[in-house]
Amino acid sequence: MLVFFFLAGLFIGSFLNVVVYRLPRGETVVWGRSRCPACGRELAWYDLIPVLSYLFLRGRCRYCHLPISPRYPIVELVTGVVFTTLFYNFGLSWVLVKYLFLGAVLVAASFIDLEHYLIPDSLVVTGACGAILFSLLARDVGFRAALGGAAAAAGFLLLVAVISNGGMGGGDVKLAGMVGLFLGWPLASLALFLSLVTGGLAGVCLLVSGLKKREDPLPFAPFIAIGGLLALFFGEKMLHWYLGRFM
Repeated sequence: MLVFFFLAGLFIGSFLNVVVYRLPRGETVVWGRSRCPACGRELAWYDLIPVLSYLFLRGRCRYCHLPISPRYPIVELVTGVVFTTLFYNFGLSWVLVKYLFLGAVLVAASFIDLEHYLIPDSLVVTGACGAILFSLLARDVGFRAALGGAAAAAGFLLLVAVISNGGMGGGDVKLAGMVGLFLGWPLASLALFLSLVTGGLAGVCLLVSGLKKREDPLPFAPFIAIGGLLALFFGEKMLHWYLGRFM
């Protein structure tokens, strides 16, 4: 089953590449065949096999021979790893379906933010609707806990955005609120804390290495995703350790 979910993640990742490319451009993600971003040539099914097609074509379009972004196999592999890890932690259940959906939304949001420095509202709204629907089916997070998690995560990032005078974007605030809906209180607060820690560490490393300057923007969606997934996988143990040690 682990192999099945990894392969499923690869194919879902292939679809997420469509989302990452089309959504910021205002294009439909449902209809239309995939095309080469450079020459616009329609791609055959054998050009779209996750990871393998990229390797076989040596990272170039079959028709125009121009380079294809390595983002395509990276998204597929990341989604495969996320799906496999989620199945390993939650087994076959509605809870698994709920968090597979969350994982897919977070992967798409992260790579869109990395490329375009934005998080589309339509993606966040889709995620929020999924959070409500799958919470009703999974019944792992109560309604009040979900609202509390969303309010805490979005509210704190909104405060950071105001204090930093735009250092945090509105899309980040909305995405954090969506993650809070999925995780509920108190896991949402832990997810936000882990997001800030990982984002801060990454920012320091980029500054020290000279890859970023202080005035350069840093996409925060990937760190919201990392914090959310870490809280999902290890949050209960981390909170239990903290409460047992300090409370």
